[in-house]
Amino acid sequence: MSLITIENVSMGYEGKTVISNLSIKINENDYVCIVGENGSGKTTLMKCLLGLLPVQSGTIKYSDGLKQNEIGYLPQQTLIQKDFPASVSEVVLSGCLNQKHTLFYSKEQKKLAAKNMERTGIYPLRKKCFRELSGGQRQRAMLARALCATRKLIILDEPVTGLDPKAMQDMYELIKRLNISGITVVMVTHDITAAVNNANKILHLSRNSYFFGIAHQYLHSEVGKKFMITDCPCDECQHIHHLSGGEQQ
Repeated sequence: MSLITIENVSMGYEGKTVISNLSIKINENDYVCIVGENGSGKTTLMKCLLGLLPVQSGTIKYSDGLKQNEIGYLPQQTLIQKDFPASVSEVVLSGCLNQKHTLFYSKEQKKLAAKNMERTGIYPLRKKCFRELSGGQRQRAMLARALCATRKLIILDEPVTGLDPKAMQDMYELIKRLNISGITVVMVTHDITAAVNNANKILHLSRNSYFFGIAHQYLHSEVGKKFMITDCPCDECQHIHHLSGGEQQ
């Protein structure tokens, strides 16, 4: 079942079009990685999906069971994020704000926050000050916060930027587990190797075109061959890997 249907959409900002005539479907349980050159429209697409930016033309349709304010969102890490003067529990609970109708959080919302802290492995840190956490712990706390806003779909913007290799791998494994549990994932990333290893679909944005398909198709596409070296075992992909000397293009 399709969660989001994008039909002939053009989008941009300040009168400038960066994506033209994009038509894709994001289905339930998909894990979609959005990759491409700087300036190709990755951030613009993400903002349009979140309703933060209007499309120039075309339509974005959401399934009956999904509303824009019910999409979990994990932004890139910022210096402001790192200095939150709040406990981990308070930061995670703030993800329930779009469901909050009183001055206080409900018991159900507190239970939801606790559940998502457990899912992301930070429940033992719930009473610590957010700014005392390591980079990986902060990202897991922010992921728990995003999960409090949704039951179906999370959008992640470069979730491993600035993390050490161990924290990076832990984050990728956590996101994969969430996807397996039934959460649809849309992730903007520059890590194309991790994208094809984890995602079931790749959206590659270029300045004048786009590719959308399964990871194996991407490996064999012209744009995929230019942007990465693959570990695919087929003869063609191994030939590409050999010719490149095993280094990412």
